[in-house]
Amino acid sequence: MPYAAPLKEFRFLLETVAPIGELAALTHFAEATPDTVQAILEETAKFASEVLDPLNWPGDREGARRHDDGSVSTPSGFKAAYETFRAIGGMGLPMPPEFGGLGMPRSVATLTDEMLHASCMSFGLMPMLTQGAIEALLIAGSDELKRTYVEKMVSGEWAGTMNLTEPQAGSDLALVKTRAERAPDGTYRLFGTKIYITYGEHDWTENIIHLVLARTPDAPEGVKGISLFVVPKFLVNADGSVGARNDVRCVSLEHKLGIHGSPTAVMQYGDHGGAVGYLVGEENRGLEYMFIMMNLARFGVGLQGIGIAERAYQRAAAFARERLQSRDVADPKGPTVPIIRHPDVRRMLLRMRAQTEAARALAMATAHAFDLAEAHPDAAIRKANQAFVDLMIPVVKGWSTEMAQDVTYQGIQVHGGMGYVEETGAAQYYRDARITTIYEGTTAIQANDLIGRKMAREGGVTAKALIETMRAFVAGLESASHAHLVAARRRLAQGIDALERGVDWNLAHWKTELRACYAGSVPMVKLFGIVCGAWALARVAKASAERLDAGDADRAFHEAKLATLRFYVDTMIPEAIAAAEVITDGAEGTLALDEAAF
Repeated sequence: MPYAAPLKEFRFLLETVAPIGELAALTHFAEATPDTVQAILEETAKFASEVLDPLNWPGDREGARRHDDGSVSTPSGFKAAYETFRAIGGMGLPMPPEFGGLGMPRSVATLTDEMLHASCMSFGLMPMLTQGAIEALLIAGSDELKRTYVEKMVSGEWAGTMNLTEPQAGSDLALVKTRAERAPDGTYRLFGTKIYITYGEHDWTENIIHLVLARTPDAPEGVKGISLFVVPKFLVNADGSVGARNDVRCVSLEHKLGIHGSPTAVMQYGDHGGAVGYLVGEENRGLEYMFIMMNLARFGVGLQGIGIAERAYQRAAAFARERLQSRDVADPKGPTVPIIRHPDVRRMLLRMRAQTEAARALAMATAHAFDLAEAHPDAAIRKANQAFVDLMIPVVKGWSTEMAQDVTYQGIQVHGGMGYVEETGAAQYYRDARITTIYEGTTAIQANDLIGRKMAREGGVTAKALIETMRAFVAGLESASHAHLVAARRRLAQGIDALERGVDWNLAHWKTELRACYAGSVPMVKLFGIVCGAWALARVAKASAERLDAGDADRAFHEAKLATLRFYVDTMIPEAIAAAEVITDGAEGTLALDEAAF
């Protein structure tokens, strides 16, 4: 069954969790009128369902291929699809108009990005990373670098990559060895190997702009000695045209579990005298700049989890409506029924749907804060929203991608034996989703970031403020009359209490039992994700209850929102409470076994 973008859901989120009218009232986003946003969503939905989705399965079968000359071919149809994507302005959607972008809010781009990842995750990776590279150049690049590269990257004429990882340096970037030697003309010559470079080589664009972490000869040890460089595949002439080939090559492609259509390259710099590179910002501040790109990429990977979960749910629900197996337990002598009639299949489908909708609502709340942090005229509001974004980035990335593992797993289970057969398509979502908890920082790295940089470093100020915000929302449900909202109010309060226990325990033990705090860091991501997801989902359901009370004609849509919330709080909040118990009481067991016994 073809992918169908949930446009009604998207529009409702833009009215509730991320009100587009509020953003359009800001000068910065004045072009984001309802008609414009609606047209963008509809055009992207059409592209996702009619162009990308039909490429997903054959693209997975064909995969990307490296040729003897080092060039790389992407699967049949991918390049043509990219040209269509460029034509509808997809690459420049959230980019500044002065560089040819459309200047749309992150809230809108979040939804269009989800559609790309849901319909073909292998395709969506390249725009995601190129946009991150653009952001890094906009914030840290010189005027000359911006003039040379940004406009053509915004148009999609050129692509961008992120080069961090090396064979000996995975997540520990202090071990980076790629070196950058100064040249007399003010440029640098780079020498080294980078691995796991997504779209490091491909056939979509005439130039690829690599952002590369490297060390200058006199740089200090560790992460404080890393600089960031622009290293184009082809050098750029003074008139902006593409010039000579630079000394950078793709020497191999990785053979992966999933995302086969996306080329994951091993890149070699400097085999023939050194790859010409241009310093971004100041020397030894490269990691700081790269985190600009990495934060956007982490948010984007969270959207990958949501998109692939939505696609897995749609396929599983369609299969469950059509697959005839067994009789209804309430009518054992009756006819064979579609499996969606069976209670456990309903449970699996609701688990898939509820988690996906909760993660999407939380991502939209975060995207809205992105927009306010960028464009609101009040400095205090900008600061508060940026703090919320910083807190939520590891949650959106860590929890949404772990959620996708569960949802795609459930999708196979709904299909039964048919799900284990590749031709049904369910298995591809499971394989593709698996990378999302690993790249751009594993779930453990997101967890370490959450409890360390985002909580302990500021004494939990933002986390506690969020808890109070959620408590105030729960208090506002006191007058709720809908049964599902009444039940959700109690459950959500329990979840917030559990979150507060986990946060308080971490803050109290941070200086005295650091290993114990880290032992519970991944459960902390789960705790934050489930509870904050419930809060975001409840905001949507509350709006639906108000629409029902006002006599909205689309009763089925709004009643489904309330029922989905009810299932979520009844089945997921207990998992949050359990996660809090692991944080507060599980460290001793986690650390009990001697290393030699493993």
